[in-house]
Amino acid sequence: MEQMDLIVRNGVVVLPTGVEQVDIGIKDGKIKVITSELAASARQEWNAAGQVVMPGMIDVHVHFSEPGREHWEGFSTGSSMMAAGGCTTFFDMPLNGIPSTVNCEALLDKARLGNKKSVVDFGLWGGLVPGNEDDLAPLAKSGVIGFKAFLSTTGNKEFEAVDEMTLLSGMKQIAKLGKVLALHAESAAITNWLKAEKEQAGCVSADDYLATRPILAEVEAVERALYYAEITGCALHFVHISSEAAVGKIEDAKSRGMNVTVETCAHYLLFNHDALRERGSIAKCAPPLREASEQKKLIELVAAGKFDMLTSDHSPCPYDMKDPKDFNLFQAWGGISGGQFTLLAALELSQTNHIPLEQIARMTASAPAERFDLADRKGKIAVGMDADLAIIDLDTPFTVTEDNYYAKHKQSLYMGHTFPSSIVGTIVRGKVVVQDGRVLENEGIGKNGQWQKPEGTQLVDLMG
Repeated sequence: MEQMDLIVRNGVVVLPTGVEQVDIGIKDGKIKVITSELAASARQEWNAAGQVVMPGMIDVHVHFSEPGREHWEGFSTGSSMMAAGGCTTFFDMPLNGIPSTVNCEALLDKARLGNKKSVVDFGLWGGLVPGNEDDLAPLAKSGVIGFKAFLSTTGNKEFEAVDEMTLLSGMKQIAKLGKVLALHAESAAITNWLKAEKEQAGCVSADDYLATRPILAEVEAVERALYYAEITGCALHFVHISSEAAVGKIEDAKSRGMNVTVETCAHYLLFNHDALRERGSIAKCAPPLREASEQKKLIELVAAGKFDMLTSDHSPCPYDMKDPKDFNLFQAWGGISGGQFTLLAALELSQTNHIPLEQIARMTASAPAERFDLADRKGKIAVGMDADLAIIDLDTPFTVTEDNYYAKHKQSLYMGHTFPSSIVGTIVRGKVVVQDGRVLENEGIGKNGQWQKPEGTQLVDLMG
């Protein structure tokens, strides 16, 4: 047999067909062979005895803010963080960079930065905002994963929420383009009205913040978007859903044959509203962390397979934006920093709630790849696929500290949390980028990431 570039030996491997102890032979960035006791030699070997080998995570929801706000988080620090968490591909959201990714010029500028700086592979979302409907087709042809829009106020002047007419016309075009629209689904009318009432009364506590973003606001927005999708034929992906009632609406839509998927985030599963009460703005996000009773329901829904995928919604900022001088919880930045910990959180849930590893692999890898047209190369451990692997020690706990968190800003809701498992290795297209839990990109291996476009997309010639 020909020499391999890398062989991962003796691991317990999570395959599409089940969990088996096999060796994985890797050549030219692809999985060449999967078999027991592989006889071939290799330039490099990884002894995975006592370790679990999973498909590298695909996190479809992160916010890196480059260009324009790299001091919040950029491709270099952000991708190192993702690699440390066993993530081999992430999808960057379009809103926090300057400019936002709402036209082809911005898309290609961001792609060039990612190719230059990212440690792992990445996809790029395009935006749907008022006034950019003519940009949707060129963005789709140029390789966006899909489009993102907000039904609630964004707090970002570069990326405004859609009005109803923009939403409907955009959905009609996105349907024709064969793309998916990702939605932040909270009712702007409800949340803005409740917020104004609270602030006018001087009520700005954690409980007041939760009251301004009730489950009803999420359910109303989800239901309205589903009605619009029925009219336009648009495929939808609901991001960071935080309530059982909203999942129920989405389940009903799926039962009617609608093309819709749903994610939740690790922080909704590991934490609840008590964290906001106790730790303040570091635990602020939108939708908010729910009460413990709702958190329990979300975990049960994950165990029952009602969520298609798990994501981080990594949304960092400089800490002075979390803790402004004239402190008002409503004015503090709303976002959780924690992209490194989604796969670890999923594994914690697997152990505490008896969720099979195959189900975790589906939510964190194969389902994202299938939904966003990367399944020809990503999302599972199989011959011919990209050699994207996360190597895990299920029995060695990992406690989050400033020293082992690779994000630019170390303040995180996860700080001090102990996961029951550790990520010991990450391999991206056959290249080891994390070894013994340490990101190697600062030790001379260079950047490794490549822009991943859906199958069949071509770049638009912007010079023409």
